Amino acid sequence: MTAAARVATVPAATSWRLVGSLAGLAFVSLATGQPAAGPSDADGRPTLKVVHTARECAVWQREASFARSVERHDAAAFAEHVHPGAVFNAGDVAAERGREAVVASWAGIIAGEPLILRWRPGVVQIGGDPDIAVSRGPFILEDPRPGAASRWRVGQFQSVWVRDRASGVWRVLFDAGAVPPRPVESLDAAWRYLAANSPLDCPAS
Repeated sequence: MTAAARVATVPAATSWRLVGSLAGLAFVSLATGQPAAGPSDADGRPTLKVVHTARECAVWQREASFARSVERHDAAAFAEHVHPGAVFNAGDVAAERGREAVVASWAGIIAGEPLILRWRPGVVQIGGDPDIAVSRGPFILEDPRPGAASRWRVGQFQSVWVRDRASGVWRVLFDAGAVPPRPVESLDAAWRYLAANSPLDCPAS
């Protein structure tokens, strides 16, 4: 989950979880523990087969709901997923701090202008504190503008969610890029990347 430069070419004012300076910031590195492979996708690449707990699935579903808020251009729903003290583009000197700053920075992405962002929950992990979770997953960044050097790019975000103990609601506290975006040749290829990096075990909310 920053709106800003999941791509180096995205204006800083548009910061994003995808972009977030695109640095490969990782609050918890998942690179050393790859999930077990599931069925292969259309390109023969394995899809993720991850065993999530019920609580991790709750965060996974919340991440999916967060993504839908952007696809539906719903700024109010987007804001409701963001912690009041959130830091997006986390780890970068140009980080957005606070819900209002994050929502303002994401206004263009939420509107789908000029870039179109789609993402999906991938792997969610909860450690010793049951109210803190790390979420990592794939995204697609589409640039429909004429003459765009790369129309479709794919990468991965990473975010930290916290659960409000009074309400039981999960909200994203930190968000940053985890794997810098790379170009793909078509929207179909981008969707296949999303499918191959989304897990199979959490039911849709």
